Amino acid sequence: MPTSTPTTSFTAAQSHALIRSVFGIFLVNGLMIGAWGGSLPGLRERLHTDASGIGLVLLLAGGSAIVAMQVSGRVSDRLTPRLPSLVGGVGLAIGLLVVAFAPNYPTLVVGGVMIGACNGVMDVAMNALGVDAERASGTAVMSRFHAFFSLGGFLGALLVMGSAKLQGGDGADPRWALVAAAIFAGAGLTALFALTPQAPHVEDSTDDAAPISPRSGDAPPRPGIPPQAWLLGVMALFFGFTEGTAIDWASIHVTDVAHVDPGVGAAGLVCVSATMVVIRLLGDSLVARFGRAAVVRFGAPVAVAGFGVVITTSSLPLILVGWLLVGLGVGMIAPQIYAIAGHIGGGRVLAIVTAFGYTAFLAGPGIIGFLSNHFGIQRAMILPFVAGLLLTGLTFTAALRDPQES
Repeated sequence: MPTSTPTTSFTAAQSHALIRSVFGIFLVNGLMIGAWGGSLPGLRERLHTDASGIGLVLLLAGGSAIVAMQVSGRVSDRLTPRLPSLVGGVGLAIGLLVVAFAPNYPTLVVGGVMIGACNGVMDVAMNALGVDAERASGTAVMSRFHAFFSLGGFLGALLVMGSAKLQGGDGADPRWALVAAAIFAGAGLTALFALTPQAPHVEDSTDDAAPISPRSGDAPPRPGIPPQAWLLGVMALFFGFTEGTAIDWASIHVTDVAHVDPGVGAAGLVCVSATMVVIRLLGDSLVARFGRAAVVRFGAPVAVAGFGVVITTSSLPLILVGWLLVGLGVGMIAPQIYAIAGHIGGGRVLAIVTAFGYTAFLAGPGIIGFLSNHFGIQRAMILPFVAGLLLTGLTFTAALRDPQES
């Protein structure tokens, strides 16, 4: 893949510092989201709710994230993404604490909405920072950024499993895992706030969107959203459904289908996160060799195969193999879709595409909760299986045209 020509006001030193900081921001975000996803079986038991109750929390969290993302995209373009990525992270950590000490289901809902909104702000902004880092360095880095998100998710799930073991293995009270994740995240964000460069935001120089000149008073009017952005949005809708289901429901799926306690059930999320880390660490070299489109075209059917396994077996080892495949497949997709979106239109287009993805990432698992109550969680997994098939078909459209590979 041809490297891009950096169009940035970052110095070389700032570019390297930015890359290091973005790695840290993605890691912190993944840690909190992993702890949140891994704690859901325990929260379900502690607050005496069911799959529909958890699904409603995720649905409302998704709605709050979608609204917050549109604000974050515009703020990121106007003021640089540094501030919203870090402030959103602080809010997300506070949301974890609200959930950890929720005395009842309504408080869990409030905490879930806060988590969704703050993560929506952080998600768009940190991906915009990732696009800045790619342009500043002239090389593909986005997969490795997302690898650190997955590594954080892996560590967050391990926190939940470790907490359950210390409590005797029943995992019914995940509050200490959530508290630990919030404390680690708060400390990390404090350090990252000081370390992340304050250089001006990188300007978008692609042909499909107007240049981003956030602090200029005489910037020309922006053209309409390019059609490619909407195709990317539909793809994000499908991959968000598959990835969101994996992160939010893998632990509960393993718990219920394999008939194990919630602490062991968190191994489902551990498997998803582990293979996502591995493939995302390799992803940038794969992109450099084969291009973003080829990487996505391979990852989508691998995820489909993984869901095929989890809907057809109740054996714990085989279920875990299925979740390993799901993580391997979905891990290839999001970094490439978001990178293309950022390159064709900056934070504004990125916000639109991530909103589509988050609609499914958080609201989709809410649908899974409803279906699980009526048909069982294993049959509910047919829906992300179908979403993966549709995503596979869309990988052969013009959506994956990357201006940096032209």
